[in-house]
Amino acid sequence: MRKLGMIGGMSWVSTGIYYDRINRIVQRRAAPMASAPLLIESLDFCQLYALREEKEWKRAAQILSESGKRLEDAGAEALIIGANSMHKLYDEVESSVGIPILHIADYVGRALKKAGAKNAALIGTRNVMTESFYRKRLVAHGIDLLPPDMTNVETLDRIIYDELMVGKVSRDAQRALKTIITNKSQEGADSIVLACTELDLVVDVDANVLPVFDSTRIHCDAAADWILEQEIAE
Repeated sequence: MRKLGMIGGMSWVSTGIYYDRINRIVQRRAAPMASAPLLIESLDFCQLYALREEKEWKRAAQILSESGKRLEDAGAEALIIGANSMHKLYDEVESSVGIPILHIADYVGRALKKAGAKNAALIGTRNVMTESFYRKRLVAHGIDLLPPDMTNVETLDRIIYDELMVGKVSRDAQRALKTIITNKSQEGADSIVLACTELDLVVDVDANVLPVFDSTRIHCDAAADWILEQEIAE
């Protein structure tokens, strides 16, 4: 198996989900006693929380790039960034290392295309929902996206940052997400993309009014495929 590096801590909750899921996949596919060869650097999320200003993003790019270089120096043969929103900095991190980085949105786009999805609704943090860095990766796979509803953006930011990223799961959050997904179905979406690595804590991915594509599950599957040197279908 190949050794994968993970830039984590954004949040520690999702990093724990990644570690658990990748290892369960590797164990199932490789051997009952197998565990994934992972190098994880868990960053201090206080330095990377709810960034808005350009100078803040530049500082974050430096933090992630330095983390990627440390993981590469420690023996990682590829990297994943364990947060959808931080893929805004993908190009900066990629240019600072000499190993590949598995882009979460590319694997989500492939999964949508393989399933025949045409018109998806993107649900995540403010920058993922409203900026182009994530949306254009999905569009490149032939996926149309519903425009973001700014009321939903405010609701989701509150749930994600104030609750999920500190490990809190509430019935109110579950009901809010169910309502958002139902409304997206009525607006013409044929699928939902959970583009926040903690959202599966409050969304039943396997039983919903629309097919739900969980970016965390998809990214973990891709990571396990890479570790096991299995070809990932385009």
